[in-house]
Amino acid sequence: MRDRQREGLKGAILSAAVAYTFYHSLPVFLILLPISILVFPVVMKPRLKEKRQWELRLQFKEAIWILSGYLSAGISVENAFEMTLPELGRLYGEDAMIVNEFRTIVRGAKLNKAIEPLLLGFAERSGLEEIRSFAEVFVIAKRSGGSLKEIIERTGKIIRDETEVREEIRNLTAAKRYEQSIMNLLPFGIIIYINVSSGGFMDIMYETLGGRFVMSLCLGLTILSYYLSQRILNIRL
Repeated sequence: MRDRQREGLKGAILSAAVAYTFYHSLPVFLILLPISILVFPVVMKPRLKEKRQWELRLQFKEAIWILSGYLSAGISVENAFEMTLPELGRLYGEDAMIVNEFRTIVRGAKLNKAIEPLLLGFAERSGLEEIRSFAEVFVIAKRSGGSLKEIIERTGKIIRDETEVREEIRNLTAAKRYEQSIMNLLPFGIIIYINVSSGGFMDIMYETLGGRFVMSLCLGLTILSYYLSQRILNIRL
């Protein structure tokens, strides 16, 4: 709910920026405001989901490292999860996604629930392939009587290596993403600069039908360029 409210506020700010920059019109702002508050959170939902999954992926990588350390010391699986929980809380805060998920697993284990379905439930909620693979390997190892310590260590190493590769790709594209953000704001900056520095120069664009059509066309091209830049830099990690 908090994310939706934040994105709704961003939508309202964007409506104000569009109405002022391209139309100099309060009625346009009043028309765009309810639409943006309702639509902007929906449009941004995939990006928010991707961001949350990325954070969870990084947190899970550290959680596996800590968990495998306790298992290597000969601690049982249930106790290893419980001992990992406070360390994750110190690393990411008590409200972090990985902390909440591990807390659910620990509570379930204390109620004599098997770890396997608890892990599979975590994997399903996360939507991450790494966590799903880990949960499935864990279930197979538990049922077959294999060495959980060795299997978790090996699986954890594979997950950490994959995550590090994704981190490297993300870092390599960070500069381009920053440039993209600047380019998306550039049309607003140019128009506002002309309005401020050359008063009256662009009045014809706001007061005539032809001018409003041209500004609407510019707005459409700005939206199109944003969409294309998102598609170009949308590297699935």
